[in-house]
Amino acid sequence: MSIKTIQNLVSEAMREIKTIDAEEAYQMVQNKNCNLIDIRESNELENTGSVEGASHIPRGMLEVYLDPNNPIFQNGQIDKNKEFVLFCAGGVRSALAVKSLKDMGYHKVSHIDGGFGSIASSNFKII
Repeated sequence: MSIKTIQNLVSEAMREIKTIDAEEAYQMVQNKNCNLIDIRESNELENTGSVEGASHIPRGMLEVYLDPNNPIFQNGQIDKNKEFVLFCAGGVRSALAVKSLKDMGYHKVSHIDGGFGSIASSNFKII
């Protein structure tokens, strides 16, 4: 049995997931059609800033937070009827995270190509 590289995992995930660009994500946020979720670690947000309007759920806690029994759904922080648009720093973690959410049964999930790097050079406001 051979061990897969991160490149193998991402390539496999990319064949199964939806990828959008930063401009499409921005339009979805403006139209209130999605949950924009930043899955970077807290220290990354401290170093580079946060995206206005994004919810922060670190990658390591994503499946826990998005368990349908988690209180974040009950308190309205996340709307499970809207598309989940994930991003990380460059797109690797978010691609794998979207694949994981699809495995959990979520259908309306996507990630932003280029991650925070592409977001920072788009219309999104960094705070």
